[in-house]
Parts: sequence; structure tokens; C-alpha cells
Amino acid sequence: MRASARPTRADLEAIRTLIVDDEPPARERLRRMLGDVREVAVVGEAGNGGEALQLCAELSPDVVLLDIRMPGMDGIEAARHLSSFAHPPAVIFTTAYDQHALEAFETQAVGYLLKPVRQEKLARAIRHAARVAAPQLSRLAEQSRLGQRRSQICARLGEQLRLIPIEDVHCFTADQKYVTVHHRAGRDLIDESLRALADEFAPDFVRIHRNSLVAVRQVASIERGEDGHYVVRMKGAGEALPVSRRHAVEALRRLRSGH
Repeated sequence: MRASARPTRADLEAIRTLIVDDEPPARERLRRMLGDVREVAVVGEAGNGGEALQLCAELSPDVVLLDIRMPGMDGIEAARHLSSFAHPPAVIFTTAYDQHALEAFETQAVGYLLKPVRQEKLARAIRHAARVAAPQLSRLAEQSRLGQRRSQICARLGEQLRLIPIEDVHCFTADQKYVTVHHRAGRDLIDESLRALADEFAPDFVRIHRNSLVAVRQVASIERGEDGHYVVRMKGAGEALPVSRRHAVEALRRLRSGH
């Protein structure tokens, strides 16, 4: 992971671009080509998806050149996380996939460059991506359903990021406009909706209340109180989460079938 030197005034007025590829020669080739594009400033480089997210949080680039096939977090999952940022960058995938395979990911917000990347196409793609407004990027990225399902949840701690494996998550709870992810190492606030999380992670997570989404395998017990209301107790936690009447029938069916 590498950020470029302190930006100059010219850099701040240029299209701020982050290069992400696990192969150093590929990053160097892109940097060299972009060095000849007057209106582009390379603000940093990353070798994987996790590094890319951290640099995006620190540098707020306008455009990210993102390789799809990388070890660990690949480019598709990194793009999903980037789309949830308050000010998401435009994403251009650099990939060896042929055009037929890319049709599954096609959106207005995301560009594609097939390797080996050609300089004129690279410059044109960055100029186009930089013209797309951030709210439109976020909306289109969500509609594209990139990657279908993530393996980690991204929580922001100021300029720092914490990647939480889904397998470590016990539940998600909502309090007004905030969602808290409860996980093996503690709790963190995330900027996502329970509805979107429920859609993405079903059937492994079940909605038990308008304010609660629980991991089926993390449920220790389902109990019924004297008042007839059900509560769910999570493994390793004494707190009981209420099951609402609205969600009771479906939630109990799914939870019981998962045990």
C-alpha cells in the first residue's frame, strides 16, 4: 500500500486516481501511462482490496482503477464496499475477462478495461468516470449487485477501516439512523441499512424485528415469555433480543429449521 507524495495544487485540481492491482509490474505500467495524461494525478497504489479501502478512506480519490482477480478480497467485493462510502469513487475494473463475461457486471457507473490496457482507452475511461456524480455512483453500484454477497463488513473508525468477517458477526441492530454490527471482537457502527443487509445475507441471517437481524448459527436459544412474546438469545451473550409479532412466524420457522 502506497500513497503518493503530498499533493500539489495541480494534483488537487486533477482527477485523483488510485491504482489497485496485486502485480507490481501492472501497477507500474498503469502509473507510467497515466503520467502522460495531463488531467490525471495518481494519488496512491494498493496491492489488494483491503489496502484499497484503507487508501480510499484516507485519500478520497475520484477514480479507482481496480483489478478484479486479487488474493484475499477481490475487486468485486472491494467495489461493493466502496459503493457504501459517503462519497464513493468511480470504479473502473481492469481485467483479463472477455467482454461476454463482463456483461454480468455492466452498469453506467462502472467502466471496464481489458488487459493489456491501452493508454488512449485508459484516459478516456477515467475522464468519463470522473464526470459521474457521487450520488449516482452510489445508487447505480447498489443496483448492479456487484459480487452478490460480501465475505466481510466494512466499519469506518474515523479515517481507519475495520473489516469484519461475516462468519464472526452475531447480529445487526438498528437505532434510528445507525446500525451496529455485533461481532466476536466487539461492536462497530456501520453506514448500511438492515433491509439491504437482510437481502444480501439471507438465508444465513434472519430478521426477527424491524430493529434486529441475527445470524442463524449464532442463535443459542429461542424462548417464550409468560406474556407470550418470544426472545432470541445469542451465543456468548446474555442479552435477549425480542422477536416482534410481525416477524414471529417467519423468523421462528427459519431459526428452528437452522438448528
